[in-house]
Amino acid sequence: MNFFVNQNIVIHQLRVDGISNSSVLQIGSAGMIKPLSNLYNTGGYTEPAPDLPSAQVSETTPYVPLAPPT
Repeated sequence: MNFFVNQNIVIHQLRVDGISNSSVLQIGSAGMIKPLSNLYNTGGYTEPAPDLPSAQVSETTPYVPLAPPT
């Protein structure tokens, strides 16, 4: 049995509060979603990153330094 879906999706605003490495954001229909997870060491690091000092952590401090808004 063949099943065909035709869609026309218009999104005026999409707000995503959070998404992680294992999240799936789907808009519309998909016949099959195949999970894929890749882990790459592109920097050639050989040891774990140092712990973040607890004195610098607050609710507004991101764990990853972000560029200032332009």
